[in-house]
Amino acid sequence: MTDDDDPSVASLVDVGVGPHPLPWPDDSRLDPELLEHGDHRNVTDHFRYWTVEAIRAELASHQAPLHVAIQNWEHDFNIGSIVRTANAFNVAGVHIVGRRRWNRRGAMVTDRYIDIVHHADVASLAGWAAEAGVTLVGVDNLPGAVPLETDTLPRRCCLVFGSEGPGLTDEMVAACDHLVAITQDGSTRSLNAGAAAAIAMWAWRLQHLAASPAG
Repeated sequence: MTDDDDPSVASLVDVGVGPHPLPWPDDSRLDPELLEHGDHRNVTDHFRYWTVEAIRAELASHQAPLHVAIQNWEHDFNIGSIVRTANAFNVAGVHIVGRRRWNRRGAMVTDRYIDIVHHADVASLAGWAAEAGVTLVGVDNLPGAVPLETDTLPRRCCLVFGSEGPGLTDEMVAACDHLVAITQDGSTRSLNAGAAAAIAMWAWRLQHLAASPAG
């Protein structure tokens, strides 16, 4: 299966590789259709011609014990960007809280390679976290939040982000173990949710995976 029919990757048609020369490698991870027609997906060269299932299996073998959750009360267009970043850091899962539907365009098809879990409400997310032994850490510049650069993030944690604009709801704040805020020195009131998520995931990586470039 190729992504050529997906409008979100239309700009990537000149990226990738063409048909694989014969004879084809004897490797069960490879997709015969991609070998025949070429691979222009948004994947690293290491995964060229691999099936989606093979890529997911490889990522799962060394994924980070980090999760990300986003409140989806207003059909936030940043969710796709957050999913794409979560895939880049190979987190264990992305949790959508609230509305099930979200705009996938910004994900650039990376949602195929990462677990996306839906929770109808905050209580559902909190129940999952308690059962899985994962600490919920809210990311928002609210009163009482600890500066991200001085906080020790739990290794098994879920970074929780609110909808663009409103931020975290009071109910979600109450469900979190604590809050962290990204220090800002400019005049803007807040960061874009997608940008904040990228910074927070990178901060977690610096604390827990800095010595392992492969994650």
